[in-house]
Order: sequence, then structure tokens, then C-alpha cells
Amino acid sequence: MATWYFLYGSNRLGPMDDAAARAQAAQNPQGFAWREGLADWVPIRSLPELNASLSATPPPAPKVARADEIEYRIVGQEMQFVEVELDPGESAIAEAGAMMYKDPVVVMETVFGDASREARFMDKLLSAGKRLLTGESLFITLFTNKGTGKAKVAFAAPFPGTILPIHLPDVGGQLVCQKDSFLAAARGVSIGIFFQRKILTGLFGGEGFIMEKLEGDGLAFVHAGGTVVERHLAAGESLHVDTGCVVAFEQSVDFDVQTVGGVKSMLFGGEGVFYAHLRGPGRVWLQSLPFSRLAGRMLQAAMPGGRREEGSLLGPLGNILDGDSRY
Repeated sequence: MATWYFLYGSNRLGPMDDAAARAQAAQNPQGFAWREGLADWVPIRSLPELNASLSATPPPAPKVARADEIEYRIVGQEMQFVEVELDPGESAIAEAGAMMYKDPVVVMETVFGDASREARFMDKLLSAGKRLLTGESLFITLFTNKGTGKAKVAFAAPFPGTILPIHLPDVGGQLVCQKDSFLAAARGVSIGIFFQRKILTGLFGGEGFIMEKLEGDGLAFVHAGGTVVERHLAAGESLHVDTGCVVAFEQSVDFDVQTVGGVKSMLFGGEGVFYAHLRGPGRVWLQSLPFSRLAGRMLQAAMPGGRREEGSLLGPLGNILDGDSRY
């Protein structure tokens, strides 16, 4: 007997046995299901075990604009950039300031909102408002190949790290990520917001109450600091992570925060007061060098008395004696 889980938007149901799962599928087939043995969440209607109670009439096609199908290559190791190849008429979107170079036939246009589709003014205004909530610009840059042949445009990472190419249909058409990790995507990918439903997670989750939500059927590029590791959590499997090291996760993953332990660990452990608690099923992507950690170390080194030589007994006095101090 299998143990089933169901996913409808941000709501997850389960565990259920076979009989309960078939009843749930008959009641609402417009979602995804998962059981042990499946690599990922699968549309309910495509599972033979649950289809017996469903109508043979196929569901109506969703009225969602398909994303452009772009080709790409990622160049570099520590400081990467992604080069996107566009067919005539195809477009890519990117955050302001991400472009590295482009062919002359690629026309750059600043668009109000996320440029995922042609929309009315109110739809664009709502999209721009969502981006403003995540701390991003109201505008996004659209790059369109206006030539008659293939053309290229490249986007560079803002700090040392890794660029992750994510094909959104492989993650159920939706990915939750850090609000500053989005780099670029094929036009047709929608950039929205994901609210943390739990107040504690929103206040102390490292990434705040609001995270970015990428939706669609296209290719998106997410940037992470340092080295990236991908973990596939089974149903009920948990992982404790430093809050700043969470880059992205599938919507099926439950994200919460917990305290690190006793008062002594909180005050002197050096790992903060909270850590992220991730529970499967689903995939999560983790980074070894959050930008906040890198910026904190740089700020500390720039402060008076912040620089010290490792292993030096003289400390700041040694800096004065070797002429390397400005004070």
C-alpha cells in the first residue's frame, strides 16, 4: 500500500492511503501528487493509479503564454556569466544591470513589471508592486532579437558564486527563491512574490517575510554565492540549514525556522539565534557563501581596528609597525 501526498498551490495534503488518495483525486484532480518511488511531483491526471475515478474528458488547456525556448551556455568557475542564444523574435528578461554584452541586433527595452506577457496597465501595475515588495526595481530589462538570424546576449553574476539553470517544468512550474537571487529568464517566466505564512519564519527566516516566486514553463537562471549543493529530500525528511544559505526550494518543501538551542549556543555559538528547518518532499538548493556573510566580513575588515593578521601576536600594533595602518 502506497502513501500519497497531494499539492494544490501552496497547500499540501497527506499522508493518505490508496483509497483516500483516489477519493481525493476524484474530488480535485487539478493538482500534483507524490508517493515513494516517484522522482518528483506528478500531475494527478497523469497517474494511472488515481485515474480510474477521473473523467476521460481532458482538462481545458490553461490560458498561459508559453515562454520562449532559449539556448544557453554558462562560462567561468568562480565568477560566472550565462550567454543566451535567441532566435529571431525571441526575448530574455533580466534584472537591471545584469547585462554583460549583446549582439547589435538584440534590442534592449525597459519594461514596467516583470514582462512575462502582454497585459493591461493594471496587471502591469500589480506586477510592479509585487517586485517593489521584494526590494527589486519597478522595472525589468527585456532583450529581444530583432534580426534575421541567431543572436546572443550575456548576463553576469553580481558576486562570486554559481549560476543555476532551472527548467521550471522540472520543478512543477514554480520555484521559491531568495528575493535577490534571480538573474535572468526566458520571456514568459513570471516573477512574483511568495509570502511566509508563519510569522516566526517571516521575522527570523533570514530572507524575510517575502521571497520571490518564479512561475511558468520556461528557463530561469538563479545566482547563488560560493559553491551550490542540491539536496533531494524525501517525504518527511528534514534538514537544518543556516538561514542565509538557503537559495531556493520547490514549493512542496516546508520552510520553517527553529532556535539553535540553549542560551549559551545562541550567545556564543556564532551561528545566530535561528536556523532554517526544511522538510520534504522536494529539492532544495543551498549556497556556501551568502552575500550578507561576505559583505559583513568586508565591512568588518574596513572598520578601524577590524583588520588583523592571522596568527600575529602583535595584532593592531603589528599593522602600525609594518606601515600598513592608516590610523
